[in-house]
Amino acid sequence: MTRLSNYLLPTLKDAPADAEALSHKLMVRAGLVRQLGAGIWTWMPAGYRSVKKVEAVIREEMDAIGAHEMLMPVLQPADPWQKTGRYAIDELFKLRDRKDAEMVLAMTHEEAVTTHVARDIRSYRDLPLMLYHLQTKERDEPRPRAGILRTREFTMKDAYSFDRDEAGLDRSYELQAGAYGRIFDRCGLRWYAVESDVGMMGGSGAHEYMAPCAAGENEVAIAPGYAANVEVASATAQPVELPPPLDEPREAPTPGMTTVEEVADALGVESGALIKSMPVVADDGELILVLVRGDHRLNETKLANHLGQGVRQARPEEIEAKIGPVGFVGPVGADVRTLMDEAIAGAGLVTGANRPDAHLIGVEPGRDFGFEPCDVRTVEAGDLTAAGDRIEIEAAIEIGNIFKLGTRYSEPLGATYLDPDGVERPIVMGSYGIGPARIVAAVVEQRADELGIAWPPAIAPWEVHVCALGKGGDEVAETAEGLYDALTAAGIETLLDDRPGAGTGEKLTDAELIGCPLRITVGKRGLAEGVVEAKTRAAGEEERIALAEAPARVRAILEGLS
Repeated sequence: MTRLSNYLLPTLKDAPADAEALSHKLMVRAGLVRQLGAGIWTWMPAGYRSVKKVEAVIREEMDAIGAHEMLMPVLQPADPWQKTGRYAIDELFKLRDRKDAEMVLAMTHEEAVTTHVARDIRSYRDLPLMLYHLQTKERDEPRPRAGILRTREFTMKDAYSFDRDEAGLDRSYELQAGAYGRIFDRCGLRWYAVESDVGMMGGSGAHEYMAPCAAGENEVAIAPGYAANVEVASATAQPVELPPPLDEPREAPTPGMTTVEEVADALGVESGALIKSMPVVADDGELILVLVRGDHRLNETKLANHLGQGVRQARPEEIEAKIGPVGFVGPVGADVRTLMDEAIAGAGLVTGANRPDAHLIGVEPGRDFGFEPCDVRTVEAGDLTAAGDRIEIEAAIEIGNIFKLGTRYSEPLGATYLDPDGVERPIVMGSYGIGPARIVAAVVEQRADELGIAWPPAIAPWEVHVCALGKGGDEVAETAEGLYDALTAAGIETLLDDRPGAGTGEKLTDAELIGCPLRITVGKRGLAEGVVEAKTRAAGEEERIALAEAPARVRAILEGLS
């Protein structure tokens, strides 16, 4: 029974002082979630109703493409993670049991599901196969933020496909991609799929599903026919005006000027005419000089992908020992491996002189220094796609991802099958994740207004919010109770605000904040005319409904909402 007089829905007038994301503010104020610790959140009853509705949609779409639901444990032995090389991941919670055995708290379940398949799948006749579950994940997130968007514990649907070959993986990938689109559409989201980095998952390809909103922690490069996470996006840089070329580099004094802006102003050139030189140290210990245009940013993901290993910023003493003084470093005369972003072009460029208080002008790559060409910059708004379309950068929440894993996990964990000729071959895998909590947060972000949340019917905690105006014990309260019973009997999920101590303003304000798709207000003035007032939350459309026709008319209104 969902009567507010005995339901735990602790709404607040004010948002938490540390809340920045709109979803964080509204979900706390609406009594949907409460924080227990840093990055650790509890779903309150109303919020959990929405989560369960998202999970039901996910289950329906996964079942429809032939995936089989299972449930794997969060607590796992460390051995499979050590075999795949992922035990060293910093975000992985590690522990030991009372027998001193190494264990982990899973942040995803590739190791577990592949171990099971390795033990139970033998023949090509057993493939293809798709398995999924909805399970708690643990992640030692270094910077929890934005309410439920970046947490240390969360629930995720992860699915896994197992095929005989890459062609089979392609088919499974497309089935999952189609299901994902239907899930997000049914949940009322605006979304798009973008190319992404495989990251710690590994494999040969990946896409992320993004919900655009201001609180998004990801940046996405968007243009007609093109969408990619900024981590992997590539584009043609905007042109920059360069100084006249010189026969050879010349030194220019730049006392105390260590930033691009200071040097560009002093020399009267655009910042894009400078070469920004960034020394980094790779995981294997090599010092590398990375060059990007002065008006561009280094993309560490693209750099790591190019090198095949991670990097860190070089320390001042490392830079000075191998190249020159910090703030005046440049590629001319530097005896280190040099990577140059492909957006740097032309002559007449400016670089550090590798001497204190000096830069070089008239520098020409190739003539004055050698380099490895690469694409390691972050795409900027205004850059152009290969088709010549202008790129825009938009913030978005990642709500799902899909990966072509190939044999990344099946080979180290021994997941093989016998083909028709009796030859043992590794199973080809895919991985597909969706975050129900992120879907809920993204819907809140996209559909909220100045009054509160505006839920789509499919995942709203309740479809209808009945507000009984008055203090109870009168005709209004009795009518509201009867209407609540009639709507519930008609299969319409209804919340009744029957709080005797709450005034009209408080009830209506809470109804706007909670955001059920349709509000029915029962008051004395309307009852005198035999009607109740209906108002759609998103559009604000109002209608007077004859009390006797209320259940049928409410159903019709709800069917017209999305």
